[in-house]
Formats: sequence, C-alpha cells, structure tokens
Amino acid sequence: VQLQASGGGLVQAGGSLRLSCAAFGYMFGNYPMGWFRQAPAKEREFVAAISRSGGSTHYADSVKGRFTISRANTKNTAYLEMSSLKPEDTAVYYCAMTTSVRYGLGYDEDYKYWGQGTLVTVSS
Repeated sequence: VQLQASGGGLVQAGGSLRLSCAAFGYMFGNYPMGWFRQAPAKEREFVAAISRSGGSTHYADSVKGRFTISRANTKNTAYLEMSSLKPEDTAVYYCAMTTSVRYGLGYDEDYKYWGQGTLVTVSS
C-alpha cells in the first residue's frame, strides 16, 4: 500500500488549494479515506473523512463549510478541496487509509496507512 499526497503550496489568506492523494497497491474503493494535518509544534489532528463510496463525509468543526473531501474511485485518488483558507490552516496535510468502521470519528490510531504529507502554508 502506498499513498502519495500532493498539491500543497503557499497561498494567501482567503485563497484556495486542492490536495490530491493517489493510492497504489490495494483496492482503493474498498476502504474509507481521511485527511489529517499537523501544524508546527502541535499534535496531528483530524480534518475530514470519506466513506468507501464517497456518499458519507465527516469534517472537523474547524474546517466545516470551507473544506470538501471527495474521491474518484476510478482514479484511485482522494481529494481535499480547501477554500477560505486561514493562516491557522498552515500545516503538513496527510492522507490516510483505514479499514475501521469508525473512520468518521477521526481517531488517527484507526488509520493504518499514511501518505508522506504535503505542506500548506497560508500567509496573512
């Protein structure tokens, strides 16, 4: 199993970015996916999660209404569309795969495989 996150970069506050997570080595459509982030000197935190089919999504309160998680099972890729970005969204963003039915609760210990992370920097 391999997950490759991409799409991070530098953006001004109020701007948008789309992160991608390409999956390799397993049946992508069979497992939920999640996005987490870790800001400097802070613990990793849950951002969003999506069911196998994409029909169910879950978000942290801090990003609800601004971020959208989606997936394209035919492309083995998950996405995180981020808009109205704030400086406090600055972090390394990680995608992850889980086999757990608790995927929407955002416990990182439930996620078995992780991508390498992509840095998002939001300037004020």
